[in-house]
Amino acid sequence: MRVSARARIVGWMLAVVGLALSVAIFATWTILLARLDDRMTHELGNEVDKLRRYAATALDQQTGRKVTDVRDLLTGYLAVNAPDRWETFFSIVDGRADRATSVPPPVPLDGDAELVADMAEATRVERDEVETSRGTVQYAVIPVTVAGDARQGHLVVAIFYDLHRDEIVDAVRVLGLSALAAMALAGAAGWLVAGQVLAPLRLVRQTAEQISDSTDLTRRLDVPGDDDVAAVAATFNHMLDRLEQAFVVQRHFMDDAGHELRTPITVIRGHLELMGDDPADRAETLALVTDELDRMNRIVDDLLTLAKAEQPGFLALDNVELADLTVSVVAKARALGARTWRVDEVAEAKLPADRQRLTQALMQLVANAVRHTADGDLIAVGSAVRDGRVELWVRDSGPGVPTAERERIFGRFVRGAGRTGAHDGAGLGLAIVRSIAQAHGGHVRVTDAPGGGACFVMSLPMWELWRLG
Repeated sequence: MRVSARARIVGWMLAVVGLALSVAIFATWTILLARLDDRMTHELGNEVDKLRRYAATALDQQTGRKVTDVRDLLTGYLAVNAPDRWETFFSIVDGRADRATSVPPPVPLDGDAELVADMAEATRVERDEVETSRGTVQYAVIPVTVAGDARQGHLVVAIFYDLHRDEIVDAVRVLGLSALAAMALAGAAGWLVAGQVLAPLRLVRQTAEQISDSTDLTRRLDVPGDDDVAAVAATFNHMLDRLEQAFVVQRHFMDDAGHELRTPITVIRGHLELMGDDPADRAETLALVTDELDRMNRIVDDLLTLAKAEQPGFLALDNVELADLTVSVVAKARALGARTWRVDEVAEAKLPADRQRLTQALMQLVANAVRHTADGDLIAVGSAVRDGRVELWVRDSGPGVPTAERERIFGRFVRGAGRTGAHDGAGLGLAIVRSIAQAHGGHVRVTDAPGGGACFVMSLPMWELWRLG
């Protein structure tokens, strides 16, 4: 049978509380009984001492002399010494019950002739117990003799043990009932509190079930508080954020791939369908198909790069020397075209970044500059630390970028309309540059270059920057 977490929590709580209360009640019961036994022993022993002290100082009221009659001694003692609750005293003279305390006991022991006869045989202080209609009675028999009186006397001190014990039983019973009431209240409170604490987990389960039945990943859990369960709900929300982002990336990738690859596939299919048997025609068609396949391969690679840019693990951070990065990009770029290559400025600093991704972004900007310039035009690469940020740039002496186009050209499959050679490429290069900059926590922008042309600048934050000495 399935038991809910709420029921298990409350069940275990009640089990632990019940065990603790049971141990406490049992310990209380044991301690009270032990104290009762000690009190009985002390009370009986105390009566012996009190009788001895009284006998040593008792005087006859008529003669003013020391008492010489055992009956008078015992009667006088009973007159001045009143028994406590559930106690009774009586005297025995010559084997018969003589006097008793004025307060009637629960059971008159002096009315049992056989018991009195047994008590009268005691020659020293003896303790014993007897069963009565009111339970066990513990008693002590104290032999008493008086000089000048040949009669034997006894003082009997009896304590109704079971009546004292019943008081303890009643107290423990009240304690037990109070414990049960406390457990009931604790169970009710625990049930309510457990329900409130586990409410976020139920929301997590319900949200997960709703998400599994649909494609809506926009639902989130609103869990107040700052405890562990609220942290679980917050983690679940973060997981949904990542899942939603992954689905969005996947959907964008599929949309972009379907949109951009449809054209070359149509071109290839059309030329293959129209291809004749003429060798020249076949060679021309083969060249065109090969070119289109190469373009499709570049598009797929660029789309994969953009998809990875939005996923964790896109960057492999290392300490990048900006000066070495700048010079190495210019050295690699010289093979792209007959341009006038220049290093504007180098930053003598290190930056925690992904060197390969930064190189990829700068090479995309360089390739873009090459496509929009002619032989002999200037292309410059530089790096600097300005206003607490690292700036990497590529500028050229081409036609520049119109102000209206400067934000739009960083979108996917967007080609600038104001620069020559805008028909080349798939329109993904600048989108890749922006993704790499954003993955580093920065951004990219385009401005007018000094003397004309365009200047593309990547601005990155200095998370930790060590200046070279």
